Amino acid sequence: MTIPLPASIDETERLLDRENYVADRALATVLFLSLKMGRPLFLEGEAGVGKTEIAKVLAQALGRPLIRLQCYEGLDVSSALYEWNYAAQMIEIRLREASGDTSRDATRSEIFSERFLIRRPILQALEGEPGRAPVLLIDELDRTDEAFEAFLLEILSDNQVTIPELGTIRAAEPPIVIITTNRTREIHDALKRRCLYHWVDYPGAARELEIVHRKAPRANADLAAELVAFVQRLRTIDLFKAPGVAETIDWANALTELNAVALDPAHVSDTLGVLLKYQDDIQRMERGESREILTEVKRELAAS
Repeated sequence: MTIPLPASIDETERLLDRENYVADRALATVLFLSLKMGRPLFLEGEAGVGKTEIAKVLAQALGRPLIRLQCYEGLDVSSALYEWNYAAQMIEIRLREASGDTSRDATRSEIFSERFLIRRPILQALEGEPGRAPVLLIDELDRTDEAFEAFLLEILSDNQVTIPELGTIRAAEPPIVIITTNRTREIHDALKRRCLYHWVDYPGAARELEIVHRKAPRANADLAAELVAFVQRLRTIDLFKAPGVAETIDWANALTELNAVALDPAHVSDTLGVLLKYQDDIQRMERGESREILTEVKRELAAS
């Protein structure tokens, strides 16, 4: 069942909350405006802060299909928009030749019909049914090149694409578009101007603790408080890659599986690979820095 779009910022916050996404007011505001104005939402931030999850939660909360275009280096139009089913087209040509049908115009008209069109994510999103337009997630756009960005401009501006053999296809109802980037490179201003922008930052301690309570409900309360404080402290250190919220949740679940009720040096040392993803960062922690952080965290929590 399709749910009506939220009518206010407060309603947007409640919608996200029902799906256990703990959003701050700024994110709820820009998301509400994006839905209200029909503008794509451009989300930028470090990996693991919950950008992709916003699109998933929104689709679930509104009862709409989620169509995901996962970007990668070398992504082209045929993978993102459409391509022709060449094998089926060749079979159709051979069958026509065998039956004695040699009309080139008729053959061309038939093989370049929608019957042979393979719809990729963007075309699927534009052809969504009215009243239930999908959520189109264009994930990690910074992995593509500038040529692909230019291709997106027509779609973001006019909600349409042009297929030379078929003509222009327009969306009866524009999809809800969420674009994410980890900022490994800058995205061109021409594309950003067509979107509403929001930087998704690491959450503060209180909000991250609430996220852990919701996403790792089996974690002991004391353990959750200590590991969140530990992760918050890690993000102040010059690491190659600071842990994201996704890693915090994974760490909480991993420690729960180990029956931990509080952090201790052994647990931290044994599970650093859940939290940190680069060997240099792990080695730095194993040289004693993790013990110092853990001692400070326990002292601060005991004093609070």
